[in-house]
Amino acid sequence: MTTAIPDDRTAVLTQPATLRVGLDILRFLLAALLIINVSRIHQHFRSIAMFRPAMLLVALTALFAFLNPRFLSTEGLFRTKQARLIVAFGLLACIATPFGTSFGNSAQYILQSYSKVLITALLLIAGIRHTRDLYTLVWSYVIACGILSWLGIFVFGLSKSSGSTAQRLNDLYTWDANDVGVVLLVGLALTLLVIQSSKGYAKIAGLVILVGIGVTIARSGSRGAFVGLMTSGAALLTLASNVPAAKRLAFVVVTAVTLIFAAPAGYWEQMETMLKPKEDYNWTSDTGRRQVTLRGISYMLSYPVFGLGIDNFWRAECLDPISDRVKLHQSGTGIRCTPPHNSTLQAGAELGVTGLTLWLMLLVGGIRGMLRLRRQLPAQWLYGDEEERFLHHCTTYFAVAMAGFAVSSFFVSFAWIDIVYILAAFMAGLHVSVTGRLAQGGVQPLVVVPVAGPRGHRVSYRRSVALVR
Repeated sequence: MTTAIPDDRTAVLTQPATLRVGLDILRFLLAALLIINVSRIHQHFRSIAMFRPAMLLVALTALFAFLNPRFLSTEGLFRTKQARLIVAFGLLACIATPFGTSFGNSAQYILQSYSKVLITALLLIAGIRHTRDLYTLVWSYVIACGILSWLGIFVFGLSKSSGSTAQRLNDLYTWDANDVGVVLLVGLALTLLVIQSSKGYAKIAGLVILVGIGVTIARSGSRGAFVGLMTSGAALLTLASNVPAAKRLAFVVVTAVTLIFAAPAGYWEQMETMLKPKEDYNWTSDTGRRQVTLRGISYMLSYPVFGLGIDNFWRAECLDPISDRVKLHQSGTGIRCTPPHNSTLQAGAELGVTGLTLWLMLLVGGIRGMLRLRRQLPAQWLYGDEEERFLHHCTTYFAVAMAGFAVSSFFVSFAWIDIVYILAAFMAGLHVSVTGRLAQGGVQPLVVVPVAGPRGHRVSYRRSVALVR
């Protein structure tokens, strides 16, 4: 009898821990909030949208959590790096507001929008007490992506936009075509996670959603989403060492085939324009990404500590005299208030070098943290019960999701939008779930017996025995 971690020819036999969705009142509210924030399905139904369900759900969830603290876990809030980073962003946004270019605009944005994002993320972290809660909320995001894919395939139409050679999604609600790609790239990795961790009808549902995500990304016509998709595929193939190579390749092939068959007219011609960047409007136009990026860097250097203030980038582009574009503008003609079109640029320009540092810690640190956690997990979890395998795979797929977001967010203004904060909350919840599972294993001695694996190097877990106390 021993508690030592076995080698590859030894199996640890434990009580089976099955995975299933668990919905009490708080988890139901959190799941609904996730689905609303990610899919924006309420905007398809005006009778629902008029009640502002996202804000209502935040208020109800916060009230219920305050009145019923026993439904929460404080470990994630006080002991995880992700929670500290989210709080740091909120504090920095508030502190920087008086030093920015428009106190009123930043204060209004924090009160009306960013505060909801931060509160939602912290509620998610506090709402993940163990693996079942994490599994439930990951499924909520996947379901939201299924709904968004349904909208992208059967509701939103296709048309050519100005400067584009491809048919792409139009007449969307909150998200535009580029935004949809970013949201679904995170969902792609999470969908692969639930497919890997589920069975039966749940696995079939995951496969259907995976195909829907691939079709919708193709219909978005987004070059940023295409680059992010290539990054996610590369990350899956190189980082997912705990997933069999054949399965990794199968996931990539299924997504690639879906993309190829679902690509609308002109899609590949549009992607080819990335090979000739100097001929693209993003290089030549005053409002293209190249010039916007150069001006954004100058804003950060002009306000290095606190930046322009949250949500003030567009004001600098058309209203503030610090911008060369405003200084050189001919009076009596129109000028476009250009968004940053780059989340990393947005964080640096609007919250200074401090904000840029926090942003990189959230993205790069998140990926490194997941891979480091994977190395620290007991080796036998990869072949353990359903809970152990899910937690082990979370480290990989969360890292893949963050890699896809980090690259695709270079093409959208998502620094203060829910998606990355939701993913950070999942990472914090994973740390809580792993800690709980390790603590549970620590008080229950394990029976270790040798079991022959296939071909002499894999571990078989076809039998289980009760834990010896």
